[in-house]
Amino acid sequence: MKPIRTLLLLALVSTSMAARAADDAQDWTAFGHVLTLLQTAVRIGANPYPDQAMADLLAGRNHEANQAIASLFAGATAEMPDEYRQRVAAIGRDIASFALQHPAAAAAATMSADRSLQARKDLTAMGLHYYDEGQFLDAVKRNDQLAAELFIAGRGVNLDARTWTGRSALDIARDNGNTKLAELISRSLPSVR
Repeated sequence: MKPIRTLLLLALVSTSMAARAADDAQDWTAFGHVLTLLQTAVRIGANPYPDQAMADLLAGRNHEANQAIASLFAGATAEMPDEYRQRVAAIGRDIASFALQHPAAAAAATMSADRSLQARKDLTAMGLHYYDEGQFLDAVKRNDQLAAELFIAGRGVNLDARTWTGRSALDIARDNGNTKLAELISRSLPSVR
């Protein structure tokens, strides 16, 4: 959800700046485009599938947002030399492309403290301790997908913790035939340097 919060914050800041510009230069067209982007951000946040809606936006499948961004870009770079305008546009395309091509990296990078805190609260409500590696391993042993996901999101356990026999959570999930959980654990393990 952090990308949506970031988009909302950007839209709010842009709205404030555009409102001042509209007062100074009567540039109500730019202000309208910023409002369009703000409305798009709100709609993405309210969408039952916000990740898909954000992917559609980044992929350029939102005609209204595309028009607003193109018009704002044209206005913001109107007096900029063409060489620099092209470089700024290329940077924007590269950022959107990276977010589309690396959703796991984007998701890992945007996992917020709010999500971790909520996961910890949820585990506590279930009678579990977010920092207890034994409880994490037990959740994996019993194929408790929800609890395992909450332990991972809570970021309070060593995901490579081992049982007294030396088996890791990843080993246990694989041995249980739970490929979905094994993939989640594998993706969440810290990279080895």
